[in-house]
Amino acid sequence: MKVCFETFGCRLNRAEALEMESRFLARGWTRTERHDDADLIVVRGCSVTARAERDCMRLVEHIRRKYPLKRVVVTGCMREKRNEQWLKSLDGDNAPVPTRTARAYLKVQDGCSGQCSFCIVPRFRGRASSVPLDEVVGKAMRFADAGYGEIVVTGCSLTQYADGAKRLPDLVAALADAVPECRIRLGSVEPVAVAGEVVHAMAERRNVCRFLHIPVQSGSTRILAAMRRPYRAKDVESLVHEAVSLMPGLGLGCDLMSGFPDETDNDHLATLALVNRLPFTNAHVFAFSERPGTVAAALPNPVPKEVRSARAHELSSATRAKRALYAKRFKGREVEIVVEDGKTLSGWTSEYLWCQVGREKAGVFEKIRRMRNEGSMRKSLLSITVREVRGDILTGDPA
Repeated sequence: MKVCFETFGCRLNRAEALEMESRFLARGWTRTERHDDADLIVVRGCSVTARAERDCMRLVEHIRRKYPLKRVVVTGCMREKRNEQWLKSLDGDNAPVPTRTARAYLKVQDGCSGQCSFCIVPRFRGRASSVPLDEVVGKAMRFADAGYGEIVVTGCSLTQYADGAKRLPDLVAALADAVPECRIRLGSVEPVAVAGEVVHAMAERRNVCRFLHIPVQSGSTRILAAMRRPYRAKDVESLVHEAVSLMPGLGLGCDLMSGFPDETDNDHLATLALVNRLPFTNAHVFAFSERPGTVAAALPNPVPKEVRSARAHELSSATRAKRALYAKRFKGREVEIVVEDGKTLSGWTSEYLWCQVGREKAGVFEKIRRMRNEGSMRKSLLSITVREVRGDILTGDPA
């Protein structure tokens, strides 16, 4: 029996898809990339925006029209109730850890107890729930045993992680201490009270990636209140200043949303000023889109779509320029990557910059493999001395 997976959306969806895949493989299924070759097609959908949901459903409808006799299962943030009981039957298998990707994806939390006015995800994911800390650590150790050099910690809302009295800082410390030979990379961390403890836990352990992603959304406290976000603009600044003081040279990512209902020019300028003021090195910028079923979709004073797009472009331009300047700081320095492509020896640095070995170095790949006595470098960690920076891409020689 063959199964095909189509996965949309975030790292959490990816982690769940890989986990499900491993359970199928443990039951004797074979993975295929082709719909026509599959006995079962699993679509893990995303509903974070109306467009994302439309894209997912368009694929589902296409598959069902073209292959009416094939079983199609829709899950993730677009699950169909008729599939839920069958999917639960897969739980409990002692499946091997997924090994197909270059980095391991470790789900530690699901759901969200927040009530952000633009978000539909809690309707599909439910309230926040967490994987017990001992179970998370055990899974991380199995990933390390499988040869992974980096473990990406994922969840719907990581700052809501709770296992009894244990919170996210405790989890970060436990993971980093349990697998000291692996890098630990955190997903998004909201600038709420526990975040300060998180950055301290990061700073105290060198194998935690020097990258912090903050879902800022807006630099206007008035708009943040309308979004029902659990923080203010000054909380973002406080967290960034604390993180950078503890970890100089830290890579900083952010999510930014332009054109939320009733966003004025001054609100947008407040966001732009925040971006220019703080040392962000990476950004995901989105123009607001009405998501049916959310409070925000019915709010008055919608911003014209062309204005939303123009503001998003301005924010993107500002953050791209900052990223390029940040990358230049690494010339002549030694960085560590987790190898995503074993043929070209390229991958992400701890600070989330793409780095590659210079192709003009004759025999360099073979030399490294001989030194490491490995058939493949994929998943492993590799130190590189940066010789050249083009835009935000680093190129160098093995250290």
